Amino acid sequence: MSTSDVTRDGIRGAHPGREARVGGTGEQRWRPRGQRTAAPEYSPDSYYGLPVLNPPRWAATDIAGYFFLGGLAGGSSVLAAGGHWTNRPGLARPAKLVALGAVSGSVVALVHDLGRPARFLNMLRVFKITSPMSVGSWLLAAYGPAAGAAAITDLTGWFPRIGATATATAAVLGPLVAAYTAALAADTAVPAWHEGHRELPFVFVSSAALAASGASMIAAPTAQTGPARRAAVLAAAGELAATARMERRMGMVAEPYRTGWGGRLMKAAKALTVAGAVGGALLGRRSRVAAGVCGAALLVGSACTRFGVFHAGMESARDPKYTVEPQRARVRERAARAAEENVA
Repeated sequence: MSTSDVTRDGIRGAHPGREARVGGTGEQRWRPRGQRTAAPEYSPDSYYGLPVLNPPRWAATDIAGYFFLGGLAGGSSVLAAGGHWTNRPGLARPAKLVALGAVSGSVVALVHDLGRPARFLNMLRVFKITSPMSVGSWLLAAYGPAAGAAAITDLTGWFPRIGATATATAAVLGPLVAAYTAALAADTAVPAWHEGHRELPFVFVSSAALAASGASMIAAPTAQTGPARRAAVLAAAGELAATARMERRMGMVAEPYRTGWGGRLMKAAKALTVAGAVGGALLGRRSRVAAGVCGAALLVGSACTRFGVFHAGMESARDPKYTVEPQRARVRERAARAAEENVA
């Protein structure tokens, strides 16, 4: 019930500041009936101070760890196949064991995030080519047994033909396992992931090759790590180039990759990647200690890349400007093109 009355002298009992107003400037505005007002310019504050997007409820240790371990497994399977077919058993066996351990850890991390194993099994009830999660679930279901068979047959010496087939199968599926997580992230509405959909798979595959090379440099004899050292140099160049292109193309949406936790982790990843690749190429064959140190730098650098991408995406989802500003820019571009076409 209202506590104010309209009298000849005005409104008695009115509460200041509670009058209905048009617009957000604090001044009374009137407009003719039917006249529309322009949408207000973007403000970094959203309704009730809440983000425009609901950030994913993913834990960094589960999902970023899942990204990293899946990439390590896939890259190691490729190196294992190379060592197997070039008669480098000292390289092939550790790489197969690393692949098996990493894919097992990635599945554990995924199931922990899902809450219970039945949810992972339920994803295998259908196959949907347009769903990165569905494709990824089937990839893991095919890749895991192949990586396991390759490692077990190598350790026991049993069924060498089955082991060779499993090694080749894991090597074919490995790059897909390393790359599909990038498609999984880019398929969301998170700005820092979605806007980087063109380059993010290249970043993830290069990061996977770096992790696998680092693990092989730690575990394999230095005389047989030549392919791992060369792969590290190529992967480092690929990751740095893909990351630089992604940040340049994304414009202001790339800010979370340069600031905050995401920025610090990405900077650390770049430094460790360069140090590990260059040090491994120059000193990895001469010194077992240097090979181990450089391999550890590559492993940690790859993990920093995955965790940096994860935290950058979460930060971009929390800040409304990374969602609204690109949309407004696209609207302005379409309006400018339409105006040019009308003039022509």
